[in-house]
Amino acid sequence: MKDSFGRTIDYMRISITDRCNLRCRYCIPEGVECVPRWKILSLEEIKAIAICAAGLGIRYIKVTGGEPLVRRDCCRLIEGLKAIPGIERVTITTNGVLLERYLYELVRAGIDGINISLDTLDREMYRDITGSDNLDRVLDVIKKASVLPVSVKINAVSLDFEQMAAGRSRPYRRDGWQQLAELAGEYPVDVRFIEMMPIGYGKNFKTINHQELLEELRRCYPKMDKDNRTHGPGPAVYYQIPGFMGSIGLISAVHGSFCGSCNRIRLTSQGYLKACLCYEDGVDLRSILRDGQESQFQEGHYPLKSRLEDGRLQEKLRAAMSQVILDKPGAHCFEHLEQITEENNMISIGG
Repeated sequence: MKDSFGRTIDYMRISITDRCNLRCRYCIPEGVECVPRWKILSLEEIKAIAICAAGLGIRYIKVTGGEPLVRRDCCRLIEGLKAIPGIERVTITTNGVLLERYLYELVRAGIDGINISLDTLDREMYRDITGSDNLDRVLDVIKKASVLPVSVKINAVSLDFEQMAAGRSRPYRRDGWQQLAELAGEYPVDVRFIEMMPIGYGKNFKTINHQELLEELRRCYPKMDKDNRTHGPGPAVYYQIPGFMGSIGLISAVHGSFCGSCNRIRLTSQGYLKACLCYEDGVDLRSILRDGQESQFQEGHYPLKSRLEDGRLQEKLRAAMSQVILDKPGAHCFEHLEQITEENNMISIGG
């Protein structure tokens, strides 16, 4: 389906939980409370929305959280999403801590790609950002995943290391981004750097402008060149470095607007469908799905699958989702903070 600006919307990010086993400072620091479980969409509700989405032209689905692997039925959900006619590709974004436990189950479920969030290879900085000491576990699973028949990408938020080091006993290495980039030389994985978006707790942190990062990359790798191969449906711009097995990607969410080719919508774990990350606008699909029966969910009673397949309900979902796509704004406003209307934290919206 095309929006009012003629953009083809074929990519949906689905957050399946607001819970996480890490406490990253820019996302869900200590003290942040999660919503009651009954407010989170059930497996059947997510699939009902995905079926409607496929009917509207969605072809690619990214499963996110929170940390999606803390949800016990995550792999079963992925298998169900892969079975929907029209869905061509299902991928997942994870912090990697639980990935080894579920890696082969994800492959059996048909996962097409695994994105692993990792902002630093500095052990102290990793602990400072995430509140945990799981760096070795994540690095080990990157190695194991890289030999499997799935696409593996490393997602690193482009943090300002000087700000992160404030008040610490020793400064963090300023070449931290280069350490991460070298993972693409060691393994057949893409390493993508993502500008920090000023949403939720992210407002309190500085991001590195990717124009500056690109200049640094070219100084370190003077033979680096543009990589025009397709790496997926997302907005990253890729570069190849001679001798590297993987590529380097830049997702310039703030300083390099890619809104003219934006192809995505987002579903939060509570069932709110959003067309753009920086605006609160959207539609509550959960209220359509539950149709005044929220009290039953609070008591632990979930609707029968047959109701979710009811033609009238599907039509209501389809109409609501179509309107969100049609109303998708032409551009974000991350460079104009006073225009941002989204007040929720990223853990509530979905990564």
